[in-house]
Amino acid sequence: MIIKNIKLSNFRNYSHLNVNFNEKMNIFIGKNAQGKTNILESICVLALTKTYKNGVEPNLISFNKKKALIKGSVKDTKLTNKLEICIEEGNKTLKINNNEIRKISEYISNLNIIVFSPEDLEIIKGSPNVRRNLINMQLSQISIKYLNTYNEYNKILKIRNEYLKLLLTSSIADKNYLDIITEKLIEKAIIIYQERKKYLDFINKNINSIYKKITGEEKLSIIYETNIDIEDFSTENIYNVIKDKFNKEYRKELNYGMTLYGPHRDDFIFSLNGKNLKYFGSQGQQKISILSFKLSEIDIFLEYRNTKPVLLLDDIFSELDINKRNKLLEFINTDIQSIITTTDLKNIKSKYTKDAYIYQINNGNIERRQ
Repeated sequence: MIIKNIKLSNFRNYSHLNVNFNEKMNIFIGKNAQGKTNILESICVLALTKTYKNGVEPNLISFNKKKALIKGSVKDTKLTNKLEICIEEGNKTLKINNNEIRKISEYISNLNIIVFSPEDLEIIKGSPNVRRNLINMQLSQISIKYLNTYNEYNKILKIRNEYLKLLLTSSIADKNYLDIITEKLIEKAIIIYQERKKYLDFINKNINSIYKKITGEEKLSIIYETNIDIEDFSTENIYNVIKDKFNKEYRKELNYGMTLYGPHRDDFIFSLNGKNLKYFGSQGQQKISILSFKLSEIDIFLEYRNTKPVLLLDDIFSELDINKRNKLLEFINTDIQSIITTTDLKNIKSKYTKDAYIYQINNGNIERRQ
């Protein structure tokens, strides 16, 4: 899968922009706050309908403008689709080949991406919610079943939480109805647990070898931490474990007025040489671990979607020494499209960039280097 070009109108600091991309490596060079990241962000919005950065979405629209427009041509095997998103305050319009798409689940997956940004250090440093958001975003790209199941789970979870509060305060509320809701919640939870376990198993097949290629070190792995004890991820076992937990902890959940157990409280940790990187890793180790995680996802897209995603790598070289910079480029300089931002290409071996499209950005003005 490749993105052939992107056109922007009133997006961030770009009133108008039209950029064509190389099918392999593309590098945008410029000082900070010149608009490099905004290009990657626009591709992310085009793919996922939302930004990977923090902030409210109206900020995507240029100052004093009412709407922003993102258009892109995406080639997957022999088929090219034209994607379009119009962003207005409180509203988004999605189109594929000029046809409006009402359901996000029918839009997402037409452009598959893997994004790395400096903010991704929060994947290790931040709360479990950050890590859950990551796995939900990636699984939603490759599995419509997961996306729909996860959305249904959250709707049922909200209903169950509201009914737990009602049971605590109302004499006419019926626990039998809670049991019905709980059964439906468990049904969705089983699928989420199984899909996340399968996904993280895929990651663990490759993450250590990628980390070793870049750093020379090894023994990096991901540990899936469910908040109920699940060792066997068969449907029957997960059902029995969750059902038993809900039965035993009914009074506790009632007092809290919320569902305390389930995949909405999952976590996973980065383990390097048996130690949690959140507490025992340097910032450089954390950054390369996250990069290795994301590069491990390439094979997952091949397995699920029979296509390679587009790599979006923001400020990729900061905090990496010369050797690691070149090792990283050696790894990604393969049959996959990458779009990279950096402040410079100092000490980068020319053999890794000789076929790349290299763009210089200065205050929103883009010029391709020859």
